[in-house]
Amino acid sequence: MTVKYLLDEKEMPKQWYNLAADLPSKPLPPLGPDGKPISAQALAPVFPMNIIEQEVSSERWIDIPPEVGEMLSRWRPTPLRRAVFLERALGTPAKIFYKDESVSPAGSHKPNTAVAQAYYNKVFGIKHLTTETGAGQWGSALSFACSLVGLECKVFMVRVSFEQKPYRKFLMEAWGGKCIPSPSKETNFGRRILAEMPDTPGSLGIAISEAIEAAVSDASGKTRYSLGSVLNHVMLHQTVIGLEAQKQMAAAGESPDVVIGCVGGGSNFAGLSFPFIREKIHGKKIDVIAVEPSSCPTLTKAPFGYDHGDTAKMTPLLAMHSLGHAFVPTAIHAGGLRYHGMAPLVSQAVEDGLARAEAIPQLECFEAAILFARTEGILPAPETSHAIASAVRAAKRAKAEGKSKVILFNLSGHGFLDLSGYDKYLSGKLIDHEMTDAEVEVSRECLSGFPNPADVRKSL
Repeated sequence: MTVKYLLDEKEMPKQWYNLAADLPSKPLPPLGPDGKPISAQALAPVFPMNIIEQEVSSERWIDIPPEVGEMLSRWRPTPLRRAVFLERALGTPAKIFYKDESVSPAGSHKPNTAVAQAYYNKVFGIKHLTTETGAGQWGSALSFACSLVGLECKVFMVRVSFEQKPYRKFLMEAWGGKCIPSPSKETNFGRRILAEMPDTPGSLGIAISEAIEAAVSDASGKTRYSLGSVLNHVMLHQTVIGLEAQKQMAAAGESPDVVIGCVGGGSNFAGLSFPFIREKIHGKKIDVIAVEPSSCPTLTKAPFGYDHGDTAKMTPLLAMHSLGHAFVPTAIHAGGLRYHGMAPLVSQAVEDGLARAEAIPQLECFEAAILFARTEGILPAPETSHAIASAVRAAKRAKAEGKSKVILFNLSGHGFLDLSGYDKYLSGKLIDHEMTDAEVEVSRECLSGFPNPADVRKSL
């Protein structure tokens, strides 16, 4: 029985796929402080213009520069594997496949966009990049990418993850990155947060604010900000995952009935699912599931509205599902999923009925991760464990229904640097937390007064 499906390097995608071209409801534009669509030029202090062009593009296919393809070829194409040993353990008639993004140098899907962003900044003449990171996978990936093209990299890492995952910091430093716990004393906003909440675990919203402030305050004009999720160009770069998976599923003689990815900001989910959502738009029946933590239920409980992507409200207003820019999540070990907002393109896909959301508590996720490790042999990242838990649920449903479903999920990263979380789970020290409706209401109060997406759509 074949358990691994490989592509030759020459079969790597030569273009990225842009879902914005095919969504039934065209994506809503980001808004400025005046409530009007923001111009591309207004983003220039934060991003280089070549990336801004991709961010606002409505082109369906965008060419991958040969230089970016060469960097990607260090680990791409990644394997598609069939989880036959997990299937046997579950006693399910379902066939379970997973795209293995853990084989990248940083151990996750994040370098797919990191090398593209580093390349575009380099050719634009930028010398320094700033960014934020939750669990440290994005910070590691960008540090790696900057080392390839010769850029300096500064990473603001959410404090609770900085303390939980010290080896991520060491990995960033090995690739030349500078890792700083956030909130920090390096920025005005960080100092303000520390004064107000000295014991805060931090949040991605806070870290984003610090990274943007550090970029725009550089008088030389040679520093820009880089984001590892949420924005359109990031979703675009990640579609190499799904485009490869389509070829590999065809080689396996299968077509997925269910496509699953974990979601924090949305990048790995988008990378796998967007090419398949295109098939769904054209009539194919596919259940596309975005899985998030019960403690950070952005898609399952938060409204679809306009909100800032960061706590200091430095970003434009984005049309997305959001728990509110002031939200500080519980310190779960899936640090990469602890974000208040969801990518606008992912949010719109859910609004259009092309994908659905599922929230799972962390104990069920760790249980699924251990089962996966003991059957398939890979210890997954805590973030990835959410996708595995959802795949297990889907396989059990197939068993109960007596149906041979084909399930595909994204193994977005390994958990070799997340062992402290596994130690706490195996020693019985982890607990579940689910946001109540009352907590969600309190969190979303900071969305009041922002434009209503329906009104903005009518005005366009």
